[in-house]
Amino acid sequence: MDFLTTSEAADYLRLGERKLYELVTTGAIPCSKVTGKWLFPRHELDLWVLSGLARPAGMIAAEPPPIMGGSQDDLLEWGLRESGSGLASLNEGTGRGLERLQRNEVIAAAVHFHSLDASDNLAGDANVAALRAATDLHDAVLVGLVRREQGLVLPAGNPKRLHNLSEVLALGAKMAVRQEGAGAQMLLDVLLKRAGASPKELRRLETPCLTGPDLAAAIRAGHADCGVASRAAARSAGLDFVPLVWENFDLAMRQRSYFLPPMQALIRFLGERRLRQRAEELTGYDPSPAGQIRFAA
Repeated sequence: MDFLTTSEAADYLRLGERKLYELVTTGAIPCSKVTGKWLFPRHELDLWVLSGLARPAGMIAAEPPPIMGGSQDDLLEWGLRESGSGLASLNEGTGRGLERLQRNEVIAAAVHFHSLDASDNLAGDANVAALRAATDLHDAVLVGLVRREQGLVLPAGNPKRLHNLSEVLALGAKMAVRQEGAGAQMLLDVLLKRAGASPKELRRLETPCLTGPDLAAAIRAGHADCGVASRAAARSAGLDFVPLVWENFDLAMRQRSYFLPPMQALIRFLGERRLRQRAEELTGYDPSPAGQIRFAA
């Protein structure tokens, strides 16, 4: 993260230092006091300037509805409620959430992309790569929420003794799957490719599950032997879990939306101790990235 001193920030914004101190005093500009000195994150200054950007009437974009699209997550759902953000959720998966964000149909999208090119451990920066590739999101911001554990969700007691995808394929176990474009489905596709297997080799539950909890419910009901979802989803349903990977679970939004009151309420809450405590209770979360800007276009 690039920090500017007071004089550097004043030069960067083309303001006098006196005026900059006035903005600091009134809390009107993003800054942080470290060992008695004010520091200004450059990317936050960029967002601050863009938040007040004036456009001709024909160019003004309507504010998106206060809806968090994208992937479902237990910790995020709790955070939306507890933060008092007033944001509703629309859980349709990572890919669909990003599409809605591009069409200005949601204020933000919860995403966890996976790609063979991301990194050796699958977690990488696939989320950043996806935003860079989204040409309609030239003003995108990616705010970290958590790193999240994904793996095989299994019936209590793991009766088929499944410990990895190779055993799922070898035993012909029936696997509950997610819809195309869901982050968990992207992960499964990557794992299959790395194993040298084809999706056609899987014995699938016919109807895709819309969310992780839906997948867990299908396994608990005996409709499938396993599936890929988060540890929190497995624990909530009282099911067994075999870890496969830690992933970045982030919030994608436009720069102008970052400063809207509902998003600011949620982002402020991400830094609270209560969120870390809840993450520990739910299990399978590392909340250290919460509230950090991981990418800004």
